[in-house]
Amino acid sequence: MRGTERRARLLEALGLGEIDVDDLAHRFGVSASTVRRDLQHLSDTKAVRRTYGGAILAGAAPETTLDQRLAINGPEKLAIARAALALIADGETLILDAGSTVTAFGRLLLDRRLRIITNNLALLPCLAQAPGIDLVVLGGNLRATSMSTVGPLAIEALQRMTADRAVMSADGVVAGRGLCEASLDQVALKSAMIAQSRETVVLANAGKLGRAEQMAWAPLPRRWILVTDAAVPQDQRHSLAEAGADLVVAGA
Repeated sequence: MRGTERRARLLEALGLGEIDVDDLAHRFGVSASTVRRDLQHLSDTKAVRRTYGGAILAGAAPETTLDQRLAINGPEKLAIARAALALIADGETLILDAGSTVTAFGRLLLDRRLRIITNNLALLPCLAQAPGIDLVVLGGNLRATSMSTVGPLAIEALQRMTADRAVMSADGVVAGRGLCEASLDQVALKSAMIAQSRETVVLANAGKLGRAEQMAWAPLPRRWILVTDAAVPQDQRHSLAEAGADLVVAGA
């Protein structure tokens, strides 16, 4: 495991309350001294505050970059992306959100016949080469951490279009609250994507379910689809179903 990926996973572990250096070393299969060096690196960047025997997050969970997120839980994200393909029919119009799992999904669409509306700049190099894809790119302000566009220009353009499905990502998914993200710009655009679509499909691995580490929220519609992996806990299945989610579990 590379240092960048390990430090991103350390941040996720700290967000779940894991602070013991020895436990973290065992979890990631490295020495305690390696974990201490990683924690010191994160402390130097103000992402965490060191404590006796470990560290805690410094305020809200820091947002990782798209490259860091792509390196985490790769097999689970690919399985979720493949499971979501079964929901899509040729000829549909899709809105594709930013995010690493949606990026993995978008890369599987190259031989499909679709109209795709997206703010996901990471998908443009591959989708632009797909002969069956009619691609619409939302302009706006660049968010370099997610390689996406946000802001009033993106929302204004989106409000002039409709789609069969919005395929969404999130930093966290909480029953009864919706999609959790780091900024109001993100959730404003996500809300517009949901409003302009007949159906909402959320792609999120089990580790994001119940996670509420950021400050901005996009509510979900009364009925929506969640595609996740087999590690989803039973209590989350129940609470999400009560909140209107139809669950699709990859590999089930």
